[in-house]
Amino acid sequence: MRAGTQGYTDAIEELVEAKQASFIAISDRIWDLAETRWQEFQSVEAQIEAFEREGFRVTRNVAGLPTAFVAEAGECGPIAGFLGEYDALSNMSQEPGAIEPLHICAGGSGHGCGHHLLGAGAMLAAVAARDFNVAHGRTGIVRYYGCPAEEGGAGKSYMARAGVFNDLDFALTWHPGPFSGIFKYKSLAVIQAFFRFSGTAAHAAASPHLGRSALDAVELMSVGVNFLREHMPQEARVHYAITDAGGKAPNVVQEKAEVLYVVRSPEIVGARELFERVRQIAAAAALMTETSVTMEFDRACSDVVRNGVIETLMMDNLESLGSPPFDDADHAFAAQLQTSISADDLRECIESYRGPVDARGLCLTPIALSDEPGTLTGSSDVGDVSWIVPTTQYLGACYAVGTNMHTWQLVAQGKLPTAHKGMAHAAKVMAATALDLFGNPELIASAKEELRRRTGGREYVSPIPPEVLAPPLRGS
Repeated sequence: MRAGTQGYTDAIEELVEAKQASFIAISDRIWDLAETRWQEFQSVEAQIEAFEREGFRVTRNVAGLPTAFVAEAGECGPIAGFLGEYDALSNMSQEPGAIEPLHICAGGSGHGCGHHLLGAGAMLAAVAARDFNVAHGRTGIVRYYGCPAEEGGAGKSYMARAGVFNDLDFALTWHPGPFSGIFKYKSLAVIQAFFRFSGTAAHAAASPHLGRSALDAVELMSVGVNFLREHMPQEARVHYAITDAGGKAPNVVQEKAEVLYVVRSPEIVGARELFERVRQIAAAAALMTETSVTMEFDRACSDVVRNGVIETLMMDNLESLGSPPFDDADHAFAAQLQTSISADDLRECIESYRGPVDARGLCLTPIALSDEPGTLTGSSDVGDVSWIVPTTQYLGACYAVGTNMHTWQLVAQGKLPTAHKGMAHAAKVMAATALDLFGNPELIASAKEELRRRTGGREYVSPIPPEVLAPPLRGS
């Protein structure tokens, strides 16, 4: 046990296990609801009802967002924030417990990233930490942040811009996956926007010279961005989807067309610079086609700032707690499911997480903690929180090795005992880490100093322009 870890894991295990059944039920309920970004109304109500039963004070409509809330307990002392999510993904409907793709509802939604577990596990950690403080007369304020729309919506980024995390002393969260460890992976900053082109309709055969094609502008923008790819940093990403091609009649010059662009870079500064180049290409495409273009900013989030002080505490607690209590039935199902996972997907999963190379079935060996980041090149709005307050994420084993995010295999495992055990285990790790920090103000100070050092003393600047409203507030 390293200096700073106080050995709360035995007590936390008892507290989590005493209440885990009700939070497993909440997780399953949210899996069933499968509400997508900004529409998580019933999922939020299920969580709020649980916190009110536990005696937490609840604040709704945080940052003006209808599906954001905060639940709080405690009166004084350091303030811990547990970050929870609950949004699902479109077109991910899948029968639970199946070993082949079977839709519950064609075109329906599903929890393809495990946010039903993420939210319920963070809730359970917050309640367990509060219960310990009450039982032992300890000070400390526990907050659970209900954060909407992580998938393509960046709910935490809008919340961060509103200042709702500013008074925290530290923040903890987790993400379910195929391995256990500290979430040490580099995430990319992201900026996403719609570009809408307007031209002039005309008969494509009789009077093509009178038309000004919005679709031509979209295609020229695509060509320009493809040339840009040769001249941008290797770690950056630009991808797009044509969301409106202007109609289905080829003999009509398209008057309207729309494309959605996503720009990613290792740091938010680089993302801003690259996004500006994409914006200029859009303007040039409009100029070449004599059309006009407008931009609607959709979302953005910052890169994640890691915190070694809290990561070390969390790793110590993980080692003390050991592996989740998977049994023979859990391992057997994992092995059966893996028959649907290709060798390439298995290799990609192990390499991306830097997991044990001989990992099979369910992995019981935690990933070693190191300063070298892995290669998960997605984005997360946890990054915005991490620029404001020392933040650490736990990675909890809940799925068979080889299971990649946003796949039917992940959805299929979301209500299994394996997922439930991994979720409860994550709650124990997070709650014990919070208690370590509550009991040692010097560690909190060290974590804050590390944040200042890693950011170079730069203040957090929201990547979302101040005039941009969150999607559910636009037009109101």
